[in-house]
Amino acid sequence: MTNFDNETNGRIQQWLTAEYDQDTVAQVQKLVDDKEETELLDSFYKELEFGTGGLRGIMGVGSNRMNKYTLGKATQGLSNYLKKEFPNEEVKVAVSYDSRNNSQVFGKMVADVFSANGIKVYLFEELRPTPMLSFAVRHFGCQGGVMLTASHNPKEYNGYKAYWNDGGQLVAPHDKNVITEVNAIQSVTEIKFEGIQDNITVVKEDFDQIYIDANKQLSIHPEIVAAQQDLKIVFSPIHGTGITLVPKILEAWGFKNVTVVEEQSKPDGNFPTVIYPNPEEEEAMSMAKQKGEALDADVVMATDPDADRVGVAVKNANGTFQLLNGNQIGSLLTYYVLSAKQEKGELQAEDYVVKTIVTSNLFSDIATGFGVKSYETLTGFKFIGEVITNLEEKENYLVGGEESYGFLVGDLVRDKDAVNSCAFIAEMTAYFKNQGKSLFDVLLEIYEKYGFYQEKLISLTKKGKAGADEIKQMMIDLRANAPKVLGGVAVSEIRDYENKVAYDLTTGKKTAIDLPKSDVLQFITVDGDVISARPSGTEPKIKFYCSVKEQLSAISEYDMVAGKLEHKVEQIMADIVKN
Repeated sequence: MTNFDNETNGRIQQWLTAEYDQDTVAQVQKLVDDKEETELLDSFYKELEFGTGGLRGIMGVGSNRMNKYTLGKATQGLSNYLKKEFPNEEVKVAVSYDSRNNSQVFGKMVADVFSANGIKVYLFEELRPTPMLSFAVRHFGCQGGVMLTASHNPKEYNGYKAYWNDGGQLVAPHDKNVITEVNAIQSVTEIKFEGIQDNITVVKEDFDQIYIDANKQLSIHPEIVAAQQDLKIVFSPIHGTGITLVPKILEAWGFKNVTVVEEQSKPDGNFPTVIYPNPEEEEAMSMAKQKGEALDADVVMATDPDADRVGVAVKNANGTFQLLNGNQIGSLLTYYVLSAKQEKGELQAEDYVVKTIVTSNLFSDIATGFGVKSYETLTGFKFIGEVITNLEEKENYLVGGEESYGFLVGDLVRDKDAVNSCAFIAEMTAYFKNQGKSLFDVLLEIYEKYGFYQEKLISLTKKGKAGADEIKQMMIDLRANAPKVLGGVAVSEIRDYENKVAYDLTTGKKTAIDLPKSDVLQFITVDGDVISARPSGTEPKIKFYCSVKEQLSAISEYDMVAGKLEHKVEQIMADIVKN
């Protein structure tokens, strides 16, 4: 351990004391005895921190791992903060968990710590999706909540999403203030692990119907659903919580021909049929897509383990099933909600949509086309939730989303909601099928009307402390040596969200960025291409996003323009990654 800095060594030594249970001490001691220096360093070089998705990490022993002590410390810190922020109220929290290994155990432990601190807990009896947790916080009038999930991460991960009283994930100043409270805990002996059962109320299955009924009120065209009730839908929960709610909500909506991918229907934290339980991945969607092809389905959908993100496959112009990316799904949803509401005469001056800075500008182009306002936030749906909360009773949120497959129609929750999205994607499919169109047909119409956007995401995985240091250095280098040309096109503007300033390279003018600080760089070319570099807040990755646009004068030119844009994207991405 002599190769480690003093703080890392100090953490290791602390975890070898009698403050920790014998099994934990034995596991740490074995790592020391076996000289597992890389594992020791990665497990102890820092404390787990809240990122865009909360607390998330690999399960195991150590201060930088997900275990009873890091979760207990986070919960004790959150308990202390809640009691300070709401001193004269009965403090209440909701707790739920997904299908990951240890999620239920962690959920019960978190509920125990809250209850031991005199906080009333609404604990879900069985696994439920993340949006149900957000809904429960608002429904039960809670001041906070916790969801045990690592979303779409690999099976060795788990996570802890903390929520505030609006049903949204923690944002400033609460996120940093909770971390301050957590860091103030000097010993795990300060964590109250012994639960008080009288403070815990079990949320049973009948709560599902309350959530489903509230969502059903949002349906724009129930009469079209009735006309297309036999729409062929294929759904996979990819071994996650989607199985508990998505089939139920589709049935309640009125869809009678839903086929669940049986091989992926059982919740299982080992995710045995996929490499990663991520609907962004072709491989994770392959089983659902195959079932869709076999049944000649109208739409194929699959949700991630905590059912806050959804992937979609539809038949393209050639009659083969094609996966849509998150920008395409979100653009279709935006177009459907706005066009359907306009058709019914329900669009209002105070309506708005929201997207993140790395999400396609097609969202806002569509909104502008309908005379609807659009807002832009930092990456992470918690920031979209924050906009909804801040504008509540002033303006009217309709739909929003991000390129990473997270969407929300209506404001019942303050987080992305794949259960809600599946219902609206099905309704949207029925609406356009009633007009003789597939979702792919409509996507091409959108491109023809608003411009053909082509996007690509490249993620580079850099694990452990060495990887974190490498990612940090990559961002330093990009700031110090910003590219002047990408894909043969001159860069005209650089937006540095960390320093909150935009630089016009033509005029030299600097403009302030009115968003919180975030380690993101964007390069805008003279063609209007947008290239973004951003370290992930939830995974050991650095992500590069590219969005290019060209006019599509006729749908018949789709293949030609798609090929041209794809070539441009490849050139740009080669330059930015090489840079």
